[in-house]
Amino acid sequence: MDRLAAMQTFVQIVDAGSLSAAARKSGRSLASTVRTLAALEAHLGVRLIERTTRRIRLTDEGASYREHARAVLRLADDADNA
Repeated sequence: MDRLAAMQTFVQIVDAGSLSAAARKSGRSLASTVRTLAALEAHLGVRLIERTTRRIRLTDEGASYREHARAVLRLADDADNA
């Protein structure tokens, strides 16, 4: 698993408000997006997002991870731009 890409997918899901919207925005399939999130959650050993057929909700761990992931992604962008 590419952790940086998984972080990016997670942040896209949160920002888009749904797995489907994140998949459409990124040009990836819904199945691929779901698998990436599941792999990230398995790697971390925690559930980041509670999901139903109608909505998603960040867990407490997900809210904390979102902030850390955003910081890591900003640093990666800064490194690319340096």
